[in-house]
Amino acid sequence: MTDPIADLLTRIRNAVMAGHKVVEAPSSNMKTEIARILLEKGYIRGYKVVEGEGPQKILKIALKYHPRNKRPAIKAIHRISRPGLRKYTDVEKMPRVLNGLGIAIISTSRGLMTDKEARKENVGGEIICYVY
Repeated sequence: MTDPIADLLTRIRNAVMAGHKVVEAPSSNMKTEIARILLEKGYIRGYKVVEGEGPQKILKIALKYHPRNKRPAIKAIHRISRPGLRKYTDVEKMPRVLNGLGIAIISTSRGLMTDKEARKENVGGEIICYVY
């Protein structure tokens, strides 16, 4: 696997389309931070890191659905910066996802944060993904 972040986003996307409650992926610090941001912004119900069978830990993400109509909280999740083509932005050209209704997850020198937090901190960085 050459792009573990794209693998995580694809697992989340596939689980949402299939209507699963929980999705599992190999854990890393960056994947855990992405899950933390998704939890803070209300796109997932929760997450936890558990011990796996080998040395690798497992990240379990509980997906969030509307209680009555069962629609998922995550409509779409797209990888932007890839290992073959990195996408960077400065604070002046920070993307707005769905005119502010979605979020862009940005990897900055101060850690992973949303596009709104990066504008407030006045930092740019690598655009990891869009979520809406």
